[in-house]
Amino acid sequence: MSAEVIYGSELAQSLRDEMKEEVNGLRNKGIIPGLTVVLIGEDPASKSYVRGKQKASDYVGVDSELIELPESTTQEELLSLIDTLNNKDSVHGILVQLPLPAQIDEEVIIEAISPEKDVDGFHPISIGRMMTGKDTFYPCTPYGIIQMMKSKNISLEGKHAVVLGRSNIVGKPVGQLLLSENATVTYCHSRTKNMEQYIASADILIVAVGKAHFLNGDHIKEGAIVIDVGVNRIEDGSLTGDVDFDSAKEKASYITPVPKGVGPMTITMLMHNTIKSAKKTNGLL
Repeated sequence: MSAEVIYGSELAQSLRDEMKEEVNGLRNKGIIPGLTVVLIGEDPASKSYVRGKQKASDYVGVDSELIELPESTTQEELLSLIDTLNNKDSVHGILVQLPLPAQIDEEVIIEAISPEKDVDGFHPISIGRMMTGKDTFYPCTPYGIIQMMKSKNISLEGKHAVVLGRSNIVGKPVGQLLLSENATVTYCHSRTKNMEQYIASADILIVAVGKAHFLNGDHIKEGAIVIDVGVNRIEDGSLTGDVDFDSAKEKASYITPVPKGVGPMTITMLMHNTIKSAKKTNGLL
């Protein structure tokens, strides 16, 4: 048995084509979805992510503005900028690219963004709405993961989903979204005892630990669905996931690759949230 590979890159392109049509329709009504991305410093990975977001925005027709600030930017300066953007009608989504320099408190910045423009889905109000099943902007990577499984008509109801990792960006929210789909969710992390037992019992494995080839085919149950969120650069310069793809795909029923897996869906869900914000602001939702 060899797993069916879920290519997030293909699904992302299909969704972006649909979004492009939708944005054309909105523009014909005079509604132009606007996203402002704030990038502080010269971090190469952050710059790469931002380029990907700009490329996606251009493709679907979202009006994307990039504000680049020096590494020395103070917290007060950034808060002042966010306040301006919160009050700017043409801006429907605000994204401050993480990580931030040491002198800036990420939590303070995330909480300063208006929940109505929180297209990253990180604001405590957005998280609270998600936890209680209310309409909100879902964090982009977890939301993309759910869409990938739904695209293959994978039923999540009643399945045992094991989430490896408990970050606020991926681990915690993806577990919550799985719970909303009526899966039974177990979180595993660095302090979990007998982790192998949980992994071996999982119908769905979401792996987000940030360690190359943390998991291989020997660990997983026959027919498990394996979603690899990790992106690790190894010695030869290539990118690989948290899962040893070649061995895991021999036992899994579905698996995501790295690259071309979860990554492209993250940016696509950011576009979705920005378009949704523009529609809500204009009374279309």
